Amino acid sequence: MKPDKKTGLALTLLAALAAPLPAPAAAPAQVTVSIAGFAYGPAGLTVRPGTEVTWINHDQVPHTVTSRTGKPLASPALDTDDRYSHTFTQAGDFEYYCTVHPFMSGVVHVRQ
Repeated sequence: MKPDKKTGLALTLLAALAAPLPAPAAAPAQVTVSIAGFAYGPAGLTVRPGTEVTWINHDQVPHTVTSRTGKPLASPALDTDDRYSHTFTQAGDFEYYCTVHPFMSGVVHVRQ
């Protein structure tokens, strides 16, 4: 016995609804670096490409987040509770420091 068109359509619809749904895309990772006590914390971190890193200045004096060589990090002077964010898109090691207090330094390692 051959199913009629309505039954066939209903079975097709049920099969489609029962199929597993694709997993939602993972949200981009976010990491926070605190600036406190004249230091970046953590001073070194390893992230994947696509990760957004946000630096927050908790000190009472201004600080910057500036690449040691070239780009990509070039924050303005961050006052208390100011934030600076950058999304790392390529693998590599990104050293940075504070132009106001050059003894402050950190590094972001971006790995696949």
